[in-house]
Amino acid sequence: MDLVGLQQRLRGVFCVQMTPFNADGSLDLEGLRHNTRWLLDKAGGRDFVFVPEGSNGEFFVQSEREWQAVIEAVVEEVNGAYPVIAGAAQPGTAETIRRCRFVQSAGADAALVVLPYYVPAEEEGVYQHYKAICESVDIGVVLYNNSLVSGSWVRPPVMARLAELPNFVAVKENTSSVVAFRQMQKAVEPNAVVLCGRGEEIYQYVARYGCPGFVSFLSNFAPELSYEVYQAAAAADYDRVEELAGRFSPFFKDAEVVAALPPGASFTARL
Repeated sequence: MDLVGLQQRLRGVFCVQMTPFNADGSLDLEGLRHNTRWLLDKAGGRDFVFVPEGSNGEFFVQSEREWQAVIEAVVEEVNGAYPVIAGAAQPGTAETIRRCRFVQSAGADAALVVLPYYVPAEEEGVYQHYKAICESVDIGVVLYNNSLVSGSWVRPPVMARLAELPNFVAVKENTSSVVAFRQMQKAVEPNAVVLCGRGEEIYQYVARYGCPGFVSFLSNFAPELSYEVYQAAAAADYDRVEELAGRFSPFFKDAEVVAALPPGASFTARL
């Protein structure tokens, strides 16, 4: 898929796929293929994007070969019917480039690259990191702007510079601030697309500013319900968007609320 065609298809529901494992902790590759085929059936020609090996895919606990096998399986099952954006981030630039090149060789349409983590980079370092990645591959690059896992956040002026790179196609923006999200849109559009990285929870607000789609973990098990949220936004029925998104409220997990929970109250932390 060429870069222009890819950007035009960066809309709708972006399913950040879960990676299934067997009881012994090994990768359940057939389970992954089954889930992907099920999602393909549910997508039904709609605006839908497959995102393997994002945070929900648990790339950080897999061997490199497991990570490769997941991407290869999803690309093979999707077979060009929908865009595939594969997670490829590592803390360092050289290793991230190597992984992005694999993503390209596997046939994915774009690489999803979260900020360098463990040691936060300064702004110029972040710019040079993504510039080097973009120059190393011919496929699209999507910056995952997630301060929770990286300790840093790419501000709109820096993102505007990155958006000038030819294959920098989108930002998965994870801010819960509608003001910050709107500033990001103004900085990078029309050179790049700004996606809602916080799913239905925040999309109900940023949809009013023309956000073309959202990254959803809920679509792993309720893709049709997630798609209803997007359809309502496409029809500019924003009250309906809020109503539909409200069905998912038990699953929403605002970071500040979770951080304020008493010890032992967080299900994720207990796991």
